[in-house]
Amino acid sequence: MGRPAQYQRDEVLEKAMEAFWDGGYTATSMAQLVKATNLKPGSLYSAFKSKEDLFFAVLDYYAEHNNLRFKEALSENESPLDAIRSFFNLFANMITDPESRRGCLLINTILELARKDDDVRERVTKYLDANEELFRQALVSAQEKGELSSDRDPGAIAAFLMTNIWGLRVLAGTAPEKERTQAIVDQLLMILD
Repeated sequence: MGRPAQYQRDEVLEKAMEAFWDGGYTATSMAQLVKATNLKPGSLYSAFKSKEDLFFAVLDYYAEHNNLRFKEALSENESPLDAIRSFFNLFANMITDPESRRGCLLINTILELARKDDDVRERVTKYLDANEELFRQALVSAQEKGELSSDRDPGAIAAFLMTNIWGLRVLAGTAPEKERTQAIVDQLLMILD
């Protein structure tokens, strides 16, 4: 009995994701994707009609898993502000890990394609907006619990936090020192005070 189709699809998406992450969309050829996924060209084209369709499926897959991790991180603490602080402290450690030098697939995609491709820009913006909304919800919850002053704008703070995530993800490509990265995170978290 063969593996379930979803498992196979996820496995193919994982392998294709690695190829796109390493080379970017433009520089990754269909031949490289065929090799990375261990599929025959006909099978790859049957499952995904084009390189662009495969890339969009990879972005969907990556964003879905990224969003789940985001939700989990922000729900691990009873205090919404402590959850955000904890998330950023873990994030600071993560981006100084050599494995993080590739950066975020979504941010890399914005840097490579957003000015040239409206569909890509809209899709990636939708994913990032979903994460920003999770921050906004946590901040509204913090206001409801009396942790954050009611005169603060949760939407603006959430946008500020997401903008800093983007910057930190780009910084990850430079192999930043842990101390410097933590100092940056400490400064940005002052917005929660």
